[in-house]
Amino acid sequence: MDSSKKTDPPISVETIQQKANVDRSAVPSIYIPEQGGYKEKFVNAVEDKYKCEKCHLILCNPRQTECGHRYCETCMNGLLSSTIPKCTACQETIVKEKRIWRDLPDHSEKNCKYREETTCKYCKSQVPIIMIQKHEDADCPCVMVTCPHKCSVSALLRKELNAHLSECINAPSTCSFKRYGCTFQGTNQQVKAHEATSAVQHVDLLKEWSNCLENKVAMLQNESLEKNKSIQTLHNQICSFEIEIERQKEMLRSNESKIHHLQRVIDSQAEKLKELDKEIRPFRQNWEEADSMKSSVESLQNRVTELESVDKTAGQGARNTGLLESQLSRHDQMLSVHDIRLADMDLRFQVLETASYNGILIWKIRDYKRRKQEAVMGKTLSLYSQPFYTGYFGYKMCARVYLNGDGMGKGTHLSLFFVIMRGEYDALLPWPFKQKVTLMLMDQGPSRRHLGDAFKPDPNSSSFKKPTGEMNIASGCPVFVAQTVLENGTYIKDDTIFIKVIVDTSDLPDP
Repeated sequence: MDSSKKTDPPISVETIQQKANVDRSAVPSIYIPEQGGYKEKFVNAVEDKYKCEKCHLILCNPRQTECGHRYCETCMNGLLSSTIPKCTACQETIVKEKRIWRDLPDHSEKNCKYREETTCKYCKSQVPIIMIQKHEDADCPCVMVTCPHKCSVSALLRKELNAHLSECINAPSTCSFKRYGCTFQGTNQQVKAHEATSAVQHVDLLKEWSNCLENKVAMLQNESLEKNKSIQTLHNQICSFEIEIERQKEMLRSNESKIHHLQRVIDSQAEKLKELDKEIRPFRQNWEEADSMKSSVESLQNRVTELESVDKTAGQGARNTGLLESQLSRHDQMLSVHDIRLADMDLRFQVLETASYNGILIWKIRDYKRRKQEAVMGKTLSLYSQPFYTGYFGYKMCARVYLNGDGMGKGTHLSLFFVIMRGEYDALLPWPFKQKVTLMLMDQGPSRRHLGDAFKPDPNSSSFKKPTGEMNIASGCPVFVAQTVLENGTYIKDDTIFIKVIVDTSDLPDP
């Protein structure tokens, strides 16, 4: 499974029944099939992901392989009983679980058909009763047997048979010059006579074989010269590659230094963003004051307009107008200062507005058609959401989506995954990550029929342990929603989809 391996969370029979709207009157709650899955009829059609990959029935006590496919418990046990168990869907090897057979002592003492033994009348060894006949017919070394080649030896012990066969005059054999081209075959006695009378023929065969060897040696010498030339060429290439590798290593060390510096800058900016979030609150009052000042300025401008229409020759009116103009100028200066501060606060808000600190992510994905086409063409297989947190000092997380599917959902489904990222406060948080995660595709129509799936993290999975890199392996649903369901419903509007991820923080302790 990319980058990582990606698997669905475990499911239960209750989940299958809920998804398929099972007619519960037809399926007794206590009934469990002895072999395979449920054969009962369901009210609605059941999706393939709730069916066993081996028996193709509804899953009973589901088990999931590392490659993401699901089996009934009994079907999985059947697979694991083979020498090299493989997934029937993708042919990947399945790792066998360690099992403890609790009933082994009882079986050995009471039920095993091999527990009773008897003494062999020939070799006096102890043999299970059920195996005694086979032992005497084929295994016992002290039973008398005859030579299978019908020689003069009438009877001998079975343990002496192999030694006799190597010397038996009637045993089939071949000429010792067979490797040089002699094709004579017969009994040991016949082969000895042949070798005694065919010395000249065997010498000729040796000459031909020697000439052939000389030709091969000459050819191998020529090939060796060519190989030496090729080896020298390859040696020169390896030397040039080693020089290039050293140059690339030096560039890599330089880039790593730059990356560490950028990481420190990013960490510093993250701290500043948190401080800005605290500083923003007082500026809201400034915005309200600015709105009030704008209203005051507009009122003053209206009064100035009215006064200007009065007799301009009146001295008192002139003095009032000058006073008002002075006040108006002072207010304009104050407004300019507030506008600058408001612009600065607006920029900081834009940086902070995408971050969520309550464990809930709402991810807006625009240009769905273009992004999916890029996934189909292999240009951009997956997209990452902006990070979100369970609190200001909590876990750092994000979502990952494959618009054209991944793994068993590739080409047919939208695949959605949850990712644990390395955060600033991981050292203070409990590990492994154990919070319930809910993945949702939002319905933009009036019915609001959102699609969702939820799971509790597996504490033994590396996906939920404390991150050692930038992020852990993603975990979620390769077959989250079929593309036909997504594109034919009201989940896409204005070429945009919304994905929601909810992390349960109700039982999360403070760091």
